[in-house]
Amino acid sequence: MDLTTIVTLIGEIGVLIGVIVPVIVSIKRIANGTKCQLRSEILRIYYHNHQSGTIRQYENENFIKLYEAYKALGGNSFIDKIYKEIQTWEVTT
Repeated sequence: MDLTTIVTLIGEIGVLIGVIVPVIVSIKRIANGTKCQLRSEILRIYYHNHQSGTIRQYENENFIKLYEAYKALGGNSFIDKIYKEIQTWEVTT
């Protein structure tokens, strides 16, 4: 491989990095926004039911899926505490 080929490859790699980095930044922003929406819905369910200490079955199933998605995106331990509390509530039909 000659020097011209190496320089060309380095230039092409630079162009690829220039394209990939903004995509990665956008994906991270979308993930953060999604995490925010998930946290908001988790809190809505929590505050809607916390006084009664009960949760409807479909809400509980939805809550668990929201929690799993939130954790998969790197959600924090604040929501873990809420999850543990909700798991002690009575599930109604």
